[in-house]
Amino acid sequence: MKKVFASLLTLAMVSSLAACGPATPTTTPAGTTTPSVTTPATTPGTTPATTPTTTTAEKPNIKIGFIALHDTNSGYDAAHLEGVTNAAKELGVDPATQIIFKYNIPEDEKAYDTAVDLAEQGCTIIFSNSYGHQMHMQRAATEYPEITFVAAAGDLAAPSKLTNLKNIFPYTYESRYVSGVVAGKKLKELMDEGKVKDPYVGYVGAFPYAEVVSGYTAFLLGIQSIVPEAHMDVQYTNSWYDPVAEGEAANALMARGAVIIGQHADSTGAPSAIQAALASGKVAYSVGYNIDMRSVAPDAALTSAQNNWAVLYKATLDKFIKGEEVPVDFATGSKDGAVMISELGNKVAAGTKEAVDAAWAGLKDGSLKIFDTSKYTVKKDFDKTKAAGKTPTYEIDADGHVTKCFALDSNGDFVNDTGEAIVDGAFIESTLRSAPYFSLRIDSITELNNN
Repeated sequence: MKKVFASLLTLAMVSSLAACGPATPTTTPAGTTTPSVTTPATTPGTTPATTPTTTTAEKPNIKIGFIALHDTNSGYDAAHLEGVTNAAKELGVDPATQIIFKYNIPEDEKAYDTAVDLAEQGCTIIFSNSYGHQMHMQRAATEYPEITFVAAAGDLAAPSKLTNLKNIFPYTYESRYVSGVVAGKKLKELMDEGKVKDPYVGYVGAFPYAEVVSGYTAFLLGIQSIVPEAHMDVQYTNSWYDPVAEGEAANALMARGAVIIGQHADSTGAPSAIQAALASGKVAYSVGYNIDMRSVAPDAALTSAQNNWAVLYKATLDKFIKGEEVPVDFATGSKDGAVMISELGNKVAAGTKEAVDAAWAGLKDGSLKIFDTSKYTVKKDFDKTKAAGKTPTYEIDADGHVTKCFALDSNGDFVNDTGEAIVDGAFIESTLRSAPYFSLRIDSITELNNN
């Protein structure tokens, strides 16, 4: 079998790009429950996941493998699992007999073993849903050239030159920005009412990776579109899914004075902690991720940034079933209904719906450029490549606005050295590749524990 042969191969295949360490789910703490994830967003300006249709046509000759970092206890994984299931049904594929799901697969050697196992079980296309899975998917792809491997949140497909390795990811920065507009409206209301003087917000981040940095920067820029003087601290948990750590990070941010807290972390830990703080009399509100958090934070939850993964899985599977070329990098956003926000909570500020509608409209017609370089200044001491004598990854003018910026790392040395990202005065995200690459640090944001 190929796995026996594979065990003799060297493992040094772009492993320096492995960003995520193993992430094992922790036990959900008392008082934290897992909300339902089956109800799609219906916020105006978004497209909810379509209801799977039944078909009497012959089933496509396809067998799908799916590698999930966690299970449905993680909102991120639940959204993926629901997405691929709905996409399969819409294409006439029976999930019960034509998809093999593998849950709680860490970002280590087990991911490779699982990919090989799925290949040996006859899967013709195999998906993984976490960044740290991708180097193991790449290794498997070299050994099974007849099978297509699709890594969500990955960035190795194009540089690998493998024709059977692909990457997909939605424009998450769009939903982050719009959820920031919701937060900004609430922050302004609190300030107008005299309940808040310092427009200070917080963010619970998993890791200091471009995916997280891009999202939290877009979130603050959305807030600043309403409250220009708003500023934000980021507390990292160094885990994608850790309810306890996420709750503790939210509490730490609230202790510092943050009144609204966003998140790029996959559990209900932060919203649950924020709801408890609000119930105790604090001014505290939550903007979640992946799923509607109102079941755990009925008063604190303003909205959640969400991805409609069914759009990406359906587009990918449809091409694969038809025998068409699957794009090496595929990304899309609000124009195709791939990103959205959840239903607005009962404590949102007046005028929020109208502001949200305007933001979605601007994104769809192109008039709104989220990373417009005139809207932020870059920290002058962030680019360590200058001190190391390497070519700077970006350039800024005398006012701190970025004028040039390399977006991609072509050789795995963690220095971006190719791909100009500044076009017509804005940083273009997820176009040079599907995975986010905005990793600039702007002056209004402080990372509290990025060591």
